[in-house]
Amino acid sequence: MLCDTVKKGVECAFMSKKGCGFFGGSCSPIVEKCGDCNKIFEYEAGKYCKVYPDPKSKWMNGNCPSASHVKTEIKETQKINPLKASKRANKKK
Repeated sequence: MLCDTVKKGVECAFMSKKGCGFFGGSCSPIVEKCGDCNKIFEYEAGKYCKVYPDPKSKWMNGNCPSASHVKTEIKETQKINPLKASKRANKKK
């Protein structure tokens, strides 16, 4: 249904005939950590996240899972097959 609280005219999963079904009755504005995320949209009432109705809860345990402006470092370690490693060690002897 279309939101009629904060994001007027935007399709919202929490809207029902009774009103907004999200905790508190409406979406929460973005937090400072959201910064330059490309999922932020500005409405008449302020800046809100398009993905999450409460962005503050997504930043409580580290980074937001859909934050486009945060680069995560992935350390790739080469997996070693123990069978092949033992065979290689036996060949060298």
